[in-house]
Amino acid sequence: MDKVIRIGTRDSQLALWQANTVKDRLEDLGYQTQLIPVKSTGDLILDKPLYEMGITGIFTKTLDVAMLNGTVDIAVHSMKDVPTALPKGIVQAAVLKRAATEDILVTEGRIAYEKPCTIATGSLRRKAQWLSRYPHHTVVDLRGNVNTRLQKLQDNNWQGAIFAKAGLKRIDVLPEHFETLDWMLPAPAQGAMMVVALEKDTFCKEALLKLNDKTTEICTKMERDFLRTLEGGCTAPIGALAEVIGENIQFKGCLFSLDGKEKLEIAASTPLNLLTEEDYTLGKEKANELLNTGGRELMTQIKKEMD
Repeated sequence: MDKVIRIGTRDSQLALWQANTVKDRLEDLGYQTQLIPVKSTGDLILDKPLYEMGITGIFTKTLDVAMLNGTVDIAVHSMKDVPTALPKGIVQAAVLKRAATEDILVTEGRIAYEKPCTIATGSLRRKAQWLSRYPHHTVVDLRGNVNTRLQKLQDNNWQGAIFAKAGLKRIDVLPEHFETLDWMLPAPAQGAMMVVALEKDTFCKEALLKLNDKTTEICTKMERDFLRTLEGGCTAPIGALAEVIGENIQFKGCLFSLDGKEKLEIAASTPLNLLTEEDYTLGKEKANELLNTGGRELMTQIKKEMD
């Protein structure tokens, strides 16, 4: 194992935590590694919502280029940030065991939900689901890494801000006051970490396969299939969650209008003991079912509004 595996990562605290987790796991297996932090476009541009930048994979694009240029060998990502279509020559090499999937509302205390409130999030999915439940509230944009967003919540007169619980727990900044939004469907693959490698790099792919968690791989595949089938190249308020319950995988998916006034939801289950991950087609099947029962028209409406 003379080869040193160069691990590319964004340089935020959370990204470095994730990269160091992979680094430690590989070194425990006897591999030599080196961390190479890379600044991403998504971290550099903080004055616009992500969906207004028109960039696919804004948090992954810089690392993709670094891999293809030979600067790094592998890259570690929050899986929910990774486009469902990877660049040519780059493959998913491992999905680590999933952490918490829930979204949480961080607050300064109890909220009177029946009254007008201002809630912060940079996510179309979170905004649409929040407004669907609380149409009398105002949702404002919130960008930046985890620590920046927590600071902005303190600096502004907002009643709360929405975060992924996994990210706050990983870097030990989970605040005292928060509420678990168990009614909100998470982003596809939320709470999971993906490691990518070059398709031709047999050494790194074999090393990373040892880190792969099969159950997480299957569940996130179903969620990302749902997203890929619905999206058609357009960012939209889409949530999905696949969970192992007993001997089955329970799947839930949703599609909302941008203002949250329209929603389409779907749920189903499939046996856990199928032969390969390619047999788990429920995500794609449910997305097509949703498209055929109003989803196609809703996606057309969303694309027009986004344009």
